Amino acid sequence: MDKIKIYDTTLRDGMQAEGISFSVEDKLLLARQLDEFGVDYIEGGFPLSNPKEEEFFRRLDEMHFTTARPVAFGNTRRANNAVEDDAGIRALLACHVPAVALVAKTWDLHVTDVLRCGLDENLVLCADSVAYLKKHGREVIFDAEHFFDGYKNNPDYAMKVLEAAAEAGADTITLCETNGGALPHEVYEITQAVCQRFKDITIGIHCHNDTDCAVANSLEAVRAGARQVQGTLNGLGERTGNANLCTIIPNLTLKMGFETVGNEKLRGLTKLSRFAFEIANLTPINNMPYVGESAFAHKGGLHIDAIRKNLKTYEHISPELVGNERRFLISELSGASNVLDKLEKKKIISDRKVARQILQKVQELEKEGYQFETAEASFDLLIKKIVGTYTPSFDLFKYHVDIERTKSGQIVTEATVKLAVDGRIEHVVSEGDGPVNALDGALRKAMEAFYPNIKTMSLIDYKVRVVNARAGTAARVRVVIESRDSEDMWGTVGVSENIIEASWLALVDSVEYKLLKDAGKLDE
Repeated sequence: MDKIKIYDTTLRDGMQAEGISFSVEDKLLLARQLDEFGVDYIEGGFPLSNPKEEEFFRRLDEMHFTTARPVAFGNTRRANNAVEDDAGIRALLACHVPAVALVAKTWDLHVTDVLRCGLDENLVLCADSVAYLKKHGREVIFDAEHFFDGYKNNPDYAMKVLEAAAEAGADTITLCETNGGALPHEVYEITQAVCQRFKDITIGIHCHNDTDCAVANSLEAVRAGARQVQGTLNGLGERTGNANLCTIIPNLTLKMGFETVGNEKLRGLTKLSRFAFEIANLTPINNMPYVGESAFAHKGGLHIDAIRKNLKTYEHISPELVGNERRFLISELSGASNVLDKLEKKKIISDRKVARQILQKVQELEKEGYQFETAEASFDLLIKKIVGTYTPSFDLFKYHVDIERTKSGQIVTEATVKLAVDGRIEHVVSEGDGPVNALDGALRKAMEAFYPNIKTMSLIDYKVRVVNARAGTAARVRVVIESRDSEDMWGTVGVSENIIEASWLALVDSVEYKLLKDAGKLDE
């Protein structure tokens, strides 16, 4: 199999996405994860751009990489500078990284209107910069910016720029589809022309996603002869993003038969994707191919019935190949087979009659506004209630929430909970930042003496959705709560016309699930 070199630019191009700002520590952590995953190049940034980038490259010196080559990014020398005196070129050499990415203008429009120099002068800038960096022992990846637009506008000149870089010793010429406006057939034809012209040098591809074709364009470039692919994790990048490596890598490996990071490393792809979302402080995109939580989630009853008979019926690959997992969703669209599969997985029961009872209850509850796709803990408790194996951990007498606004504008929220555990009554009060926080505090305070392990769980997300908006202020609301402890995460749901009651129902399910989980009674 041909080897396709994977070039990650999340730490540079990915940072140009709106709302993204990695700290130095973030970048170092992500660089370590990328190296362990097995990419060939990690582009760290533009060292001359700000002190943070300088610090990153300084600390990068202390790291040992097993598979990846760190790359510094910069421009060709300025027109009015000698190459040895150019601040950008000197900054690249000061990084002490083994490889540099040198971006250059290949579109004549950019040369005349942005660089504002002559077309021939631009060729000299490119050649001087590549030759000087090669003289100092660096691997040079020549990023031909706006190459596809430049080729379409003036193919002879665009090729001359590549020739100048190749003759000066560039190791790789990367064709950049910078504006993201090209379509796959154009990328294939132009890349093929370049590969035929430059048979003794590695050709790379760097695509943006403005037409939602970045992945397809990258694959077409490989089909045309490119052997290095640049992209970012989760497609992060300026405007609509860059080519998504989390889709490109499995496509190259599993669909096209190329060697990338290796099959064993590929199993870490989903984990890497979610790590990148976490570092970027972004919510994961559930429907992302291969690595999304919904990528192998099945909801329709007919689909689930078929896939239980043969996995190939509705899955193009096994989810384990990319470190993901199969999920069967519970909803009003489910069939009995869907519910039965849930029961069999939990080793609870294999009775189709009971499965249909559970399905009927799910359909009734979803008509009221419940949704169990992201609240599987509530679904697990529902199963136990229907099959008769659920025993509540406490009996509620009442709860009360009081919200006061003082003259000074301070908001004081107080919740009171009265309940009994094994006949012993607890009547407690707790203050909080809001009604849900106060209720959560009161419930915990009342139960911690009996169940101290409650202290290890925490609420990490809280979502409210209006179910029937046309009812106005009398509408039902659905509250979904996500909780976690040191081992697991789980979601619970509550629905009511009263947002406090909906929150209480979800809170109670969260606590009950935690207690049953810790006691090993979920599958009883």
